[in-house]
Amino acid sequence: MAIGSILSVRNLHRDFGGVQALKGVDLEVARGSITGLIGPNGSGKTTFFQVVSGMDRQATGEVIFDGAPILGLKPYEIYHRGLARTFQLSRVFPQLSVLENLIVAAHRKDRGARSRALELLARVRLEDYAEVLGSDLSYGQQKLVEFLRVLMSEPSMILLDEPAAGVNPTLRQTLWDMVRHLNGLGTTFVIIEHNMEVIADLCREVYVLSEGGIIARGDFAAVRSDERVLEAYFGRARQ
Repeated sequence: MAIGSILSVRNLHRDFGGVQALKGVDLEVARGSITGLIGPNGSGKTTFFQVVSGMDRQATGEVIFDGAPILGLKPYEIYHRGLARTFQLSRVFPQLSVLENLIVAAHRKDRGARSRALELLARVRLEDYAEVLGSDLSYGQQKLVEFLRVLMSEPSMILLDEPAAGVNPTLRQTLWDMVRHLNGLGTTFVIIEHNMEVIADLCREVYVLSEGGIIARGDFAAVRSDERVLEAYFGRARQ
């Protein structure tokens, strides 16, 4: 594990019936950074998140988080170590209120959890929705509540899987402002995002996945002009 890394992945493989979803992925995430993970549809990005978060425990290789191996651990074990994630599709509990959706994710369900939940809602201007059922929220509001729910455990690292997809511009900006704020406090992020302007603006380092393998790594300016990246996205290198 490189000095200063919070996450180190080595030679990660995941096969599905002979189809290689991940092919020897190597990746380092610096502590306190915002790292982008991009690539064409079907390149293995979400599978990578599934493996790292413990949702998929069939991969081989090595995943070190905060100095300890986590590959093969159950999702709740990884969550309690300080690594949390969101999903492409909102997973808000529809039958619970917004406040209950947040409190259920806290390590301790005490009065402090309620106070923290209300504080988070106020930060994104959703305090008036505390007693609204999850099913009555707009899709964008559900995505934002899911993000806040992740924050209830105060993780040291968060994996964001297309957090702004389907979210209106106002809520999207609120989300990115919150990411910047938390990163300023030391939280590490890895973001899957198709909006390249967001990746360019937020991410110090970007990894590009294509057909299950890392084909480029560097700052956004470097990877966007990489011939392998252009070929992966557009089918041929720029002439």
